[in-house]
Amino acid sequence: MEQYYGICRVAVAPLRSEPSDRAEIASQLLFGDHVEILQRNEKWWQVRNAFDGYEGWLDFKQLTEVSLEEFVSNHSCKYLAPAEIGNVITDEQGSKYYISPGSNLPSFNNGYCSIGTEKYKVLFSPTVVPPSDQIDVINTALFFQNVPYLWGGKNLFGMDCSGFVQIVFKLNGIQLNRDAWQQAEQGTTVDFLPEVKPGDVAFFDNEDGRIIHVGIMLNATDIIHASGKVRIDPMDNQGIYNAELGRYSHKLRIIKRLT
Repeated sequence: MEQYYGICRVAVAPLRSEPSDRAEIASQLLFGDHVEILQRNEKWWQVRNAFDGYEGWLDFKQLTEVSLEEFVSNHSCKYLAPAEIGNVITDEQGSKYYISPGSNLPSFNNGYCSIGTEKYKVLFSPTVVPPSDQIDVINTALFFQNVPYLWGGKNLFGMDCSGFVQIVFKLNGIQLNRDAWQQAEQGTTVDFLPEVKPGDVAFFDNEDGRIIHVGIMLNATDIIHASGKVRIDPMDNQGIYNAELGRYSHKLRIIKRLT
């Protein structure tokens, strides 16, 4: 069976659980995210995000179909929109796109990126995926402080807990899965809280033992995470303590080192 591929050509595209505008937003594609097209109907295409394997439905007009060669070349895209506001690109007609940190800049060269036959002028300095000894997870995470919580969100106007963690690590050249429970399967375990290093990732479960939340440790006693908004809260062996609520909001399950 012939395979089809595409790249997101809008700043943010909702990836829905069903082929309907009313369906839950399970995740999002950012500009430059490349996908495998699994099936198509009149308006909705089911796709698989090449970065994290996440599947969902989106309006086909938010994608540009590309060749297998262009799809594969985007696997190693090293140029990204940085953790800054005002990341603007313009298309050949001069229309502006305000793209979110962590967005890919496919085939970036001499101030332009391209998707299919369309070229975009990049009006900012891209970030280049850093080598492992130059990553800065903490300052990247702090950039997103106060971004509002949004289920399925991965951009400056709304993020969920795992989307926040995924984008922070992507900007530092580390590829993570999409959902918290999937991310918990990556990395190596940190056995004791005093052994935590800045940038370690903590996971939290519910009464059924299912991992439902994730955040990034700033140190052994503080965590930054998306809960209502991207915020900093104290943490101990029990979990996250929310001073506004006057109680623990999330129960600690495990801590992983992903760098």
